[in-house]
Amino acid sequence: MAEEPEEKPVEDPNKLDRELFWFLIKIMRTIFIGLFWMMINVFLGLYLGFAVPEESTPGRMIFFYTWFGVTLVAYIYMIWRFWRKKMDAP
Repeated sequence: MAEEPEEKPVEDPNKLDRELFWFLIKIMRTIFIGLFWMMINVFLGLYLGFAVPEESTPGRMIFFYTWFGVTLVAYIYMIWRFWRKKMDAP
């Protein structure tokens, strides 16, 4: 009796498209959250004057720059979490 050839698993032809879609979603999330974070800090620092020495008190400046540093570290950590998973090779 002749042996039947083993069937190869059928690959999804849309796999690359799906991975590309999620890659673009990651890029959009990174840019959107970064711009949103910058808008908040520009509003607090420049528009409300928290970061301008002539318009602010030392306490407000300490608050603003502490806020800026903590949220920057949180943003970098969040982006690192978004991007740490490697994509499969096509």
